[in-house]
Amino acid sequence: MNSTLTTTLQRLDLETRIQYGLMFLFGGLCLLAAIAPLELLVKAVIVSTLFGFTAGIWVSHLVQIVQQAAERQQSGTTQ
Repeated sequence: MNSTLTTTLQRLDLETRIQYGLMFLFGGLCLLAAIAPLELLVKAVIVSTLFGFTAGIWVSHLVQIVQQAAERQQSGTTQ
């Protein structure tokens, strides 16, 4: 299992690995902030901000994937 995950991650380009890492980081921080013993307004602002970062990186990643697929299709390759 570990070698399969390592092989999969090594096949990804650097930009994708960075995006996945940032999504994991901000998503984890968002969950931690949601359960933190903070005042409700402060908690809502922090969780909303972290979720916004996570969602923004995710949308950026999807746009990158679609652009790469379109470029591959125009050039006639399938990989």
